[in-house]
Amino acid sequence: MNAQRLGLLAVAGAMALAVSVSAQQGTPAGQGTAAPRPRLSAPVRGVAQLAYTKPAIKNTKIAGRDFIVTTFQVKNLEKGSIAGLRIEEFWYDKAGDPVTGDDFRHLKPLQPGEIITVTLETPRNPRMDRNSYKFTHANGEVKPVMQPRL
Repeated sequence: MNAQRLGLLAVAGAMALAVSVSAQQGTPAGQGTAAPRPRLSAPVRGVAQLAYTKPAIKNTKIAGRDFIVTTFQVKNLEKGSIAGLRIEEFWYDKAGDPVTGDDFRHLKPLQPGEIITVTLETPRNPRMDRNSYKFTHANGEVKPVMQPRL
């Protein structure tokens, strides 16, 4: 009886040793089954550079109301990410007084080389004459550069 227990204990010990050795070996580098994580870069501090395309402005109806929808693409030209990107559109009348506007906020950091589409929906006002844009981010200003395409 004592010999049976001793034999069973020896077999269990050998199995535990085999399992621990195989767990320590693991899989070789680069051959894992999990997908690689995207590399995140540190956010830009101060002035950041963006490229954007010429805005496409269209009159449309949303829920029965007249809106002006402005759409364009934005690309991060920096080596770091741009956190808290915010784009504001301001509409002015012929006298230069502000009439209305809209803003866009990108919730995730814009990674280097990443391109996003920005859509601004501004309620239509008959006094609207011209518009302008203001680009900012959480850690400073943005220097936008218009390009024909991204």
